[in-house]
Amino acid sequence: MTPPLDALIAALPDGTVLTDRDLTASYRQDWARDPSAGWPLAVVRATRTEDVQATLRWASRYRVPVVPRGAGSGLSGGATAVDGGIVLTLERMREIAVDPVSRVAVVQPGLLNVEVKRAVAEHGLCYPPDPSSFELCSIGGNAATNAGGLCCVKYGVTTDYVLGMQVVLADGTALRLGGPRLKDVAGFSLTKLFVGSEGLLGVITELTLRLVPTPPPACTLVAVFASIDDAADAVLAITSQLRPAMLELMDHTSINAVEDFASMGLDRQAEAMLIARSDAPGSAAAEEVALMEQACREAGATEAFCTDDPDEGEAFAAARRAAFPALERLGSLRLEDVGVALPQLPALVRGIEQIARKHETTIAVVAHAGDGNTHPIVVHDAADPDASERAHAAFGAVMELALSLGGTITGEHGVGRLKKAWLPAYLGADVMELTRRIKDALDPDGILNPGAVL
Repeated sequence: MTPPLDALIAALPDGTVLTDRDLTASYRQDWARDPSAGWPLAVVRATRTEDVQATLRWASRYRVPVVPRGAGSGLSGGATAVDGGIVLTLERMREIAVDPVSRVAVVQPGLLNVEVKRAVAEHGLCYPPDPSSFELCSIGGNAATNAGGLCCVKYGVTTDYVLGMQVVLADGTALRLGGPRLKDVAGFSLTKLFVGSEGLLGVITELTLRLVPTPPPACTLVAVFASIDDAADAVLAITSQLRPAMLELMDHTSINAVEDFASMGLDRQAEAMLIARSDAPGSAAAEEVALMEQACREAGATEAFCTDDPDEGEAFAAARRAAFPALERLGSLRLEDVGVALPQLPALVRGIEQIARKHETTIAVVAHAGDGNTHPIVVHDAADPDASERAHAAFGAVMELALSLGGTITGEHGVGRLKKAWLPAYLGADVMELTRRIKDALDPDGILNPGAVL
């Protein structure tokens, strides 16, 4: 029996509910392009917490699945629509209030990461987490997946900046957790529970974010290597001495894809390139970059270039950020974000190269190398069944490799639907059972984002 959609439409402001297939089609998948996407019964475009409450009360009453959605930039299929369900999009919830004295911002989830950065920058403040897609991804989606980014090697990830939130449970109950206090240990750490929960426990409708003073202008180092092993060794040498503000790696395939895409003057012969940055105050930045340059040269860098020009340095960071769209021009992508402890980074990158050869598949590697979070990107022709099968096998092999090295199946993108098969092996039976018990306690009917993670 089809749930009475008229009751949902009547409970929400005019124009909130979309049912036309031509309009709902664009809400079926996120950037991961999960082929299992179903057709939603409707799309709800919430503009306030009360809209989310009304939607979840209705869905709970009729046991209708609800898939929360931000900007749709997710890379693990976490916002994949299900047949007969509701896609609850928060893209129109876009308010922000900045308190420069307390150094916090209260934001709604539909704001893009870059919009939060710009708003707080007007007060001389900074919101550090910076996913490569910071111009496209929403702050609510960042919280739902506990997103990372390029500068997280020094500044930490999203959860380190979420002080509080408003979240709506499956039955429509709205909770306020935490607040604008830097230290608060009263009760269980429930705010942390919802950060990274991927829409399975509740729908975040407001975030209180910790801000920091704007860092000084950065110095940037770019080093080129004839071997990706040498580059990985340089990463270990750098991180044993200091904590850079950025330490990114690109391999030969990603370098050439970006050069084809944007003509940035990158060295096409390089097997690997490191982009490192220091934003230490005063002369300390130049001193840290000099130490990083020395580490790179001792590891075998064929060329190293330093600059204290912010625009020039940002151009190299832009090359790293362009990797995903550049590689997408070469074919369909299966995106990984496996991570390992830093001493295992060389073994991981070597193993990925071996997997690519074994499965006769292109795997480009870009990485937040300073914290061991790599992005092996499997490139294939989706129209070729054999190529797709090899790509799927390579994707799984990379997961198994990371697990064998004591690593994780996801460092920042989330489990979603594409990685859930590997979660039990990573967590173990006892932790999986505890995770299910938490899910059942907060969402007893299982309506929130069914099919994701568990």
